Amino acid sequence: MSMQSIHYLRPVALRLPPGIPETPSFQRRHTLPASEFRCLTPEDAASVFEIEREAFISASGMCPLYLDEIRHFLTLCPELSLGWFQEGRLVAFIIGSLWDEERLTQESLTLHRPGGHTAHLHVLAVHRTFRQQGKGSSLLWRYLYHLGGQPALRRAVLMCEDALVPFYERFGFHPVGPCAITVGPLAFTELQCSLRGHASMSRNSF
Repeated sequence: MSMQSIHYLRPVALRLPPGIPETPSFQRRHTLPASEFRCLTPEDAASVFEIEREAFISASGMCPLYLDEIRHFLTLCPELSLGWFQEGRLVAFIIGSLWDEERLTQESLTLHRPGGHTAHLHVLAVHRTFRQQGKGSSLLWRYLYHLGGQPALRRAVLMCEDALVPFYERFGFHPVGPCAITVGPLAFTELQCSLRGHASMSRNSF
């Protein structure tokens, strides 16, 4: 899968004057990108789950994905994930999979359907110390741009609680009705977004 649509924000490498040795902490700092966006791997699963568990269990008592499910999707379809790292630390992420039906069903929570033309966004979460800084919005724009660069994908779909519908509408999602999926007492609205045009978005949109 092409990675051309993932952009890296590279810091300027700082150099000490000749003859002055670099400390180990300085060496580590300037070898890590200040800010990096990349697809996730199964090795990132524990960091992903740590952020997700704090974000969702404190609010609803449950997670969209548990650790084994995170590893499952990051093994089968890492190209449908995106993580934001700052100096090597994961600060925000999105995990998705492929789906091949018009609407989401209970099966879509755990299945990846190769050959599908719909990207199902399972979860977007931001580390608690980086919230209220616009990172979720910036990451979602980049993620949609990334998906738009994959010719086989036609649309993105997700489910959310009613209070979050206006947030996703800002990115081109529109409600298509109540979602067939319920999780405990929670009910959701299903939203869809065409990916046409996202591949040509200017980087200034981020």
